[in-house]
Amino acid sequence: MTKNIAALNSKEYILIKGAKLHNLKNIDVAIPRNKLVVITGLSGSGKSSLAFDTLFAEGQRRYVESLSSYARQFLGRLHKPKVDYIKGIAPAIAIEQKVNSTNPRSTVGTSTEIYDYLKLLFARIGKTFSPISGNEVKKHTVSDVLNYIKTLDINTKLLLLSPVHIPQERNVLQTLKILAQQGYSRIKYNGKIIRIEEVTTEIKHDFYLVIDRVIVKNNEDFYNRLADSIQTTFFEGKGECIIEDAKNQHQISFNNNFELDGIQFLEPNTHLFSFNNPYGACPTCEGYGNVIGIDENLVIPNTSLSIYQDAILPWRSDSFKKYKDNLVTNAYNFDIPIHKPWFELTSKQKQLVWNGNNSFKGLHSFFKHLESKSYKIQYRVMLSRYRGKTKCTVCNGKRLRHETNNIKINNKNISDLVDLPLDELIYFFKNIQLTKNEQNIAKRLLVEINNRLQFLNDVGLSYLTLNRTSNTLSGGESQRINLATSLGSSLVGSMYILDEPSIGLHPKDTERLIKVLKNLRDLGNTVIVVEHDEDIMKAADLIIDIGPEAGTFGGEIVAEGTFQQILKSKSLTAQYLNNKLQIEIPKQRRKFNKSIEIVGARENNLKNINVSFPLNCLTVVTGVSGSGKSTLVSKILYPAIQKKIGGYGEKIGQFTELKGDTSTIEHIEFINQNPIGRSSRSNPVTYIKAYDDIRALFASEKLSKIRNYQPKHFSFNVEGGRCEVCKGEGEVTIEMQFMADVHLECESCKGKRFKKEVLEVKFHNKSINDILNSTIDDAITFFLEHKETKIVKKLKPLQDVGLGYVTLGQSSSTLSGGEAQRIKLASFLVKGTRQSKSLFIFDEPTTGLHFHDINKLLNSFQALIKNGHSIIVVEHNIELIKCADYIIDLGKDGGKKGGQLIFQGTPEELIKCKNSYTASYLTQKLL
Repeated sequence: MTKNIAALNSKEYILIKGAKLHNLKNIDVAIPRNKLVVITGLSGSGKSSLAFDTLFAEGQRRYVESLSSYARQFLGRLHKPKVDYIKGIAPAIAIEQKVNSTNPRSTVGTSTEIYDYLKLLFARIGKTFSPISGNEVKKHTVSDVLNYIKTLDINTKLLLLSPVHIPQERNVLQTLKILAQQGYSRIKYNGKIIRIEEVTTEIKHDFYLVIDRVIVKNNEDFYNRLADSIQTTFFEGKGECIIEDAKNQHQISFNNNFELDGIQFLEPNTHLFSFNNPYGACPTCEGYGNVIGIDENLVIPNTSLSIYQDAILPWRSDSFKKYKDNLVTNAYNFDIPIHKPWFELTSKQKQLVWNGNNSFKGLHSFFKHLESKSYKIQYRVMLSRYRGKTKCTVCNGKRLRHETNNIKINNKNISDLVDLPLDELIYFFKNIQLTKNEQNIAKRLLVEINNRLQFLNDVGLSYLTLNRTSNTLSGGESQRINLATSLGSSLVGSMYILDEPSIGLHPKDTERLIKVLKNLRDLGNTVIVVEHDEDIMKAADLIIDIGPEAGTFGGEIVAEGTFQQILKSKSLTAQYLNNKLQIEIPKQRRKFNKSIEIVGARENNLKNINVSFPLNCLTVVTGVSGSGKSTLVSKILYPAIQKKIGGYGEKIGQFTELKGDTSTIEHIEFINQNPIGRSSRSNPVTYIKAYDDIRALFASEKLSKIRNYQPKHFSFNVEGGRCEVCKGEGEVTIEMQFMADVHLECESCKGKRFKKEVLEVKFHNKSINDILNSTIDDAITFFLEHKETKIVKKLKPLQDVGLGYVTLGQSSSTLSGGEAQRIKLASFLVKGTRQSKSLFIFDEPTTGLHFHDINKLLNSFQALIKNGHSIIVVEHNIELIKCADYIIDLGKDGGKKGGQLIFQGTPEELIKCKNSYTASYLTQKLL
């Protein structure tokens, strides 16, 4: 399907003529400006090739073209997208499906720039309060003193006094002699004014130097002279200036030292609030919030036990039982309930047990005692048992030096604010009470903070805190933070290209996302979304459907128009949307007789819930973003079973016990969206171990035997046959210093990875490079023709999970999260029935999947269950949820309002549940 784009105006459309990159078949596309456009189609049909590799790549290339000559020197070698021309292109911003950052210092606050505005706000209008008296610390200026004097009656007689500080190397008489030489003539001592020359003996009490004596007048000359005297008084008094009414000896003290209650306070500035700056970072954890220390989870591994029931592990032994007994004896004096489970204690009560007091020794002093005896091996061994990554005890995970806690706005310091969920933070800033002067100073900052917070709330992230580290966010959360940051910058006339922004989103949250995308469009931007979600398609101004299928069978525009126009076409997408094709609901749900139960799950926001996970069937865990799904499955269930069946495992989240029959589970596998290999040389064919057979096949060829080539010569991981210029990468990396690194095709091997002589070895006219560049579908056809059934058997599961369009040698780093997951799934299908009975846990496997591909994925799931395995899926996609045998629904909302078990049972039972958001969306599919 082509379009005559020559007749269209590039001011109204972005025109792409003759796009041929990857599998695109010379297509012409006209994308209307300032509209919401969805590009859809099967996985591997060419959507990303069009949106990112053609449109965005050209936008970036033109941007680099506008830069310095240093950057432009690489342009000759930068590949232009394979396209005849692109007209009307706008500045491009891409928001891809990648986790935001692996930097442990990066937080939600820093990546959205909200924290930068918060620092400025506290530096400019933050008030410092003394932790001793609670009074505000003020640094007085000459103006403050003058303003006070202006309030006094005319002709009032005043004394300007400075306290005299005697240096250690001098006595009082020597100090007075120097002051007299400086021109001062009087002191005030014992309530009387005395001339300096009259003092002949040592004075024992404190005394003041009289800087000036004035009579209040109301003229400018008087105040100009007085300002000089006040400045001198501050200087001689080392920051202190006393104004005394000479008649009644009433004194008012002013201080320009920023001190109170004998404490010198730090003056607020932006560096003081930055944990990435040595000046503001906590000196113990250096701004990370974590240190290697005594891990609370190791000291109190089972929080369902009470202190009396030996919740504190090191105090169970006979040697240290006295510490527990001492605590139990004195607990009633300090309101510590010793029979309550540890997790029910308040944070104040827990802190008291850790810190101790005069009546009993706390855990901190207990471990200090052990460290003091670490010269004995048994104490060193014991300490090592309880060491781990733990919250910094000095800043309590807040990352900043403790002085920042004294600086507050409306009784909240910056650490309090970054730990508030975003919805509570929005409420705080909407109701902030400021003076008129503070409002003038903070006006612009508050606009930026409120806008950005509102955007984060609009994309469904109200449960996050600003202190949450970026590397703990899911892919969907990271992408929405990128989206909110872009929205916060309020760009207009730009082209936003988003890669599946609906991933990780419950249908309820998708509605909010659509509003955000429309707002972005209404600002005057072109919003292009690569997406499979039906609701986003309905909201689009234009849909471009690429197909008809994937890989070499894709790359054409099969339908184009509004949602209603697309429904009338014959594309695969249209057939699923108009219900001619459907993901079939199972005729009956599987019955189960074995299950595993997690009792008392209370990690993060989980509210001490008991959840059953049936075996030998398809179980789906669902709920809105932030409801506690990942915490329940990946932080409790997976490591708990792993430890039970293997004796080892990752750190387990807080829960009471694991019940049920785990004897039938011989192996557990958690399949998340992490890349399948860290090396850029890793690819699908090496991951499923098919490449070993392919290399052996080439090594057995006649020419290989003549040249004495071994299988290693056909590997790009070791020296021998690989191109040594690019070390088998096929490309070389050029560091651009001020920009992202540029990857260029290797000039020696032209991207083929191998030496010329190795490529001369052919199997039925195909070199090793030809094989690596063929899709899985084509490779299966080729190897079947030549009776290589062993290789076909290993490649077939990749085709079964819908990855027939991926090339054998495609770098793992270029695969999406969903593709990486399906390659992992295929590697288990390769092992087939020979593998021990396993429990598979999938984290959102439908990421990046078209309806047609979800069908294939479900077939693979059914094959695994048929072989006796069990599957648990964390998922939001209604098409997959409706096919589940058993559903666990968490919620009702995210964050603090989540963590409750709303429902567990079959889909038919769920739609009767009125308290579930999922039920209302599932009803449309089941009825």
